[in-house]
Amino acid sequence: MIGRLNHVAIVVPDLAAAALMYETALGATVTPPKALPEHGVTTVFVELPNTKIELLHPLGDDSTIQKFLDNNPSGGMHHVCYEVEDIHAAIAHLVGQGARVLGDGQPKPGAHGLPVVFLHPKDFCGTLVELEEVKAA
Repeated sequence: MIGRLNHVAIVVPDLAAAALMYETALGATVTPPKALPEHGVTTVFVELPNTKIELLHPLGDDSTIQKFLDNNPSGGMHHVCYEVEDIHAAIAHLVGQGARVLGDGQPKPGAHGLPVVFLHPKDFCGTLVELEEVKAA
């Protein structure tokens, strides 16, 4: 059911400094910042040959990312994102297996404009999992 690893998301206390570190120290290509008010974050993607790193920073004080940063002032890994071909079929399968979809359980547009959902970390070995629908080429 799951496809390739799309990205690993890391919460950072200073988005510009983190992006600059990936660009200068590691020589990576970093996308411009993009605000996602519906998710309460500003994000940039570090593009790698086989996947991406998503750097997240809170957008507003009520952002769940801000709560994460309050508990982890230096930042840290937030979630992993896996690709699926049919997000509705994936949700139905996972719910049937006892997994919990966060929020209202319905896909919402993610940072790439594609449908995403998040799965409860208690159901996946303590790791927050994001699924992103990506149609097969």
